[in-house]
Amino acid sequence: MEQVLRGILIAGGDGTRLDIGIADGRIAEIGPAVEADAPVLDLAGRLVAPGFIETHIHLDKACILDRCRAERGDLAEAIDEVARVKREFTADDVNARARRVLDACIAQGTTHMRTHLEVDPGIGMRGFDGVLPLIEAYRWAIDLEICVFPQEGLLNNPGTDELMVEALERGARVVGAAPYTDSDPAGQIDRVFELARAFDVDIDMHLDFGESADELDLDQVCRLTERFGYGGRVTAGHVTKLSAATPEHLARVAERMAEAGVACTVLPATDLFLMGRGDEANVRRGVTPAHRLLGHGVNCSLSSNNVLNPFTPFGDCSLVRMANLYANICHVGARSEMLDCFDMITRRSARILGLDDYGIAVGKAADFVVLDATDPADAVAAIAPPLYGFKRGRMTFRRPPAELLGPA
Repeated sequence: MEQVLRGILIAGGDGTRLDIGIADGRIAEIGPAVEADAPVLDLAGRLVAPGFIETHIHLDKACILDRCRAERGDLAEAIDEVARVKREFTADDVNARARRVLDACIAQGTTHMRTHLEVDPGIGMRGFDGVLPLIEAYRWAIDLEICVFPQEGLLNNPGTDELMVEALERGARVVGAAPYTDSDPAGQIDRVFELARAFDVDIDMHLDFGESADELDLDQVCRLTERFGYGGRVTAGHVTKLSAATPEHLARVAERMAEAGVACTVLPATDLFLMGRGDEANVRRGVTPAHRLLGHGVNCSLSSNNVLNPFTPFGDCSLVRMANLYANICHVGARSEMLDCFDMITRRSARILGLDDYGIAVGKAADFVVLDATDPADAVAAIAPPLYGFKRGRMTFRRPPAELLGPA
């Protein structure tokens, strides 16, 4: 045994204090009194959970607020501003900003990440080249995979398709889409499914980003998912249009998604910031109620999306904070639904990434986070700070609990 964590509460457990023994990067033993000639960390009844998972974040365009204008604050301006400044990106610049975000994510307890990277003739492969080396450089703390996608269109943007193919040939493990920026949205979706099948990779799309549920690209995505047997391998991010659906419409769409095996990632910070920009009163929130989709059998995750750029001009990379923000926006109050919020940054996200070696159980990789909390629902409600992180059994960060200094 290499390390023993003593007196822990396991997320999803029965409240009994247990010990965890770690050996060879894995959880070797869980029990009420693990004995071993190994260093002991006494956690005094704090919560241990499997590491947090970012299913949808943009490392390539993070931390660029100082280079961009933000006058209208809407989606069109964000796309235009990033398109303008990214032509000046270099691989080294992307690498440095991505490292800044990765460091912050790790310190917030994140152990797995899917980053979405743009390719097009404007940026070429510079974003990809900046992030690709980080897969190995950060393996000590986080498992990183790349989803390549065409932010500014595919069929209407000659040269982009070839760059998508190059990225997939060089190591991208997921293919994405942004059909709402394309002159032929349906055609882009068709082509993305072709690429996914050609390279045997999963699909993770930016989809149905708008304020009316009258027309949904989700319909086509569900049809193609079933046609090509891709159930469980397709995720739709944003889907803000569903926030405008009636309960009956939402139920029908959710049942269709569950039937086809299409998951959903809701991005509370970005969706709240960009939606409802035309409203002068009773401003729409624009955040799809993922916890209601869960009730119809749809797997869902919550994620950060953007950090400190025109799409989202804030962020500290805390997924616990993101779960709390979502709970506030979507009127989550029931304890069971608060637990759902925690699940959407842990085990449900693991399903989206197809992670089998995940969870607090003997034999699993020792990838976990220790929170200054005793229960997952309370962790979300109070935005409990992460105190320690472990990756493959090695401590990756520590954060001492706050110490109050009373009167002398």
